[in-house]
Amino acid sequence: MAQDYPRSYYAATRNPVAPFPRLEADIEADVAIIGGGFTGVASAVELSERGLKVALLEAERIGWGATGRNGGQITGSLSGDTAMEKQFSRVLGKARAADFVWNLRWRGHEIIKRRVEKYGIACDLKHGHLHAAYKPSHVAELEATYAAAQAHGMGDEVQLLRGAALHDLVGTEVYCAGLLNRRNMHVHSLNLCLGEADAARHMGAQIFTDTKVLRIEYGAVPRVVTAHGSVRAKQVLLAGNGYHRLGQRKLAGLLFPATLGIVATEPLSEAMAKSVLPTDIAVYDTRFVLDYYRLTADRRLIFGSGTNYTGGESHDIAGQIRPAIEKTFPQLKGVGIDFAWQGQDGISINRIPQLGRITPNVFYAQGYSGHGIATSHIVAEVMAKALTGDTRDFDIFASARMWRLPVGRFLGNQALALGMWYYQKLDALR
Repeated sequence: MAQDYPRSYYAATRNPVAPFPRLEADIEADVAIIGGGFTGVASAVELSERGLKVALLEAERIGWGATGRNGGQITGSLSGDTAMEKQFSRVLGKARAADFVWNLRWRGHEIIKRRVEKYGIACDLKHGHLHAAYKPSHVAELEATYAAAQAHGMGDEVQLLRGAALHDLVGTEVYCAGLLNRRNMHVHSLNLCLGEADAARHMGAQIFTDTKVLRIEYGAVPRVVTAHGSVRAKQVLLAGNGYHRLGQRKLAGLLFPATLGIVATEPLSEAMAKSVLPTDIAVYDTRFVLDYYRLTADRRLIFGSGTNYTGGESHDIAGQIRPAIEKTFPQLKGVGIDFAWQGQDGISINRIPQLGRITPNVFYAQGYSGHGIATSHIVAEVMAKALTGDTRDFDIFASARMWRLPVGRFLGNQALALGMWYYQKLDALR
């Protein structure tokens, strides 16, 4: 039996969408997609728009995993961008690889904006984001990003701020500089995913929830088997990210879950909301293990902090995050916290999204390392093209050498946590 959504702000304010059934028959499709988060649902939209017969299978609910539990920020920062340029230059050359990665930064934004407009998805999509320097030694990173944006013609969309200009955007004294980016966005992520799933359904995609995949029978025409039915499809896409255990002969040791902890406060007064984020932008800071936050449509502060890279869960999310809120915004001392939740993000060791094949007709896409909203939509477009015969972008991603830890998930997470601890200590020293 599928679990209901966790008690999060997103679940409590999700749009009413007609329920999706459980698979209880043996059916056929052009493509079977396993996973009902952003990767799977966005791929279903892309493939349905191209006229393919799609069957999507989700073990829980649409957007139940990291898709419906994240911070809601859509930014042009790519985790692993330097590693991508280095890896992709082997097939593209250095200059073309740099351009390819730069354009990736914004490709997801355009897909999401077009889709929200085309299908009328109500998801509180807003523009504006600040990358905030936590220490003076972090300012060089913002300056480099600002220079790159200027060189790529984004001069009207970015602004490097200090002093009073910075405090006009965020009501705290903890930052010494910030890079405002008006192209970046934030969103009610669960409502975006539900809206996309509904759009795919109206185009003919068959979407099933409470439908856990038990196994894949590989072959010329693979068969995806569940407890109450099956899908025979020409091609299969694994899109479960950190939540599935399928295809482990190929995928073991590549991906490790990190636990995200996020809270949403009680609704703030209009005056208090303006004292925190006067222009309703989203913010994250420059630390390796960072804080990130934004306001919701009903003026709650959504605040995430201190990702747990051991893969374990917290027993007191609100208690762990409250000090970070009150340090950043002393005016919120004692503020009520109405929602506290956690979820698992899929981390790849070198931070490059992992796209590939298990067999010639069974594909996988995973590993967005904390940047999943924009990246998953880019990957969905790449995968849809590959599944319909255009593998050019897919081949670039698939060419990257992936780091594999020859241990199970528990030991792998401990190694990952040790690495993150090292970077946290560096942030504390700089």
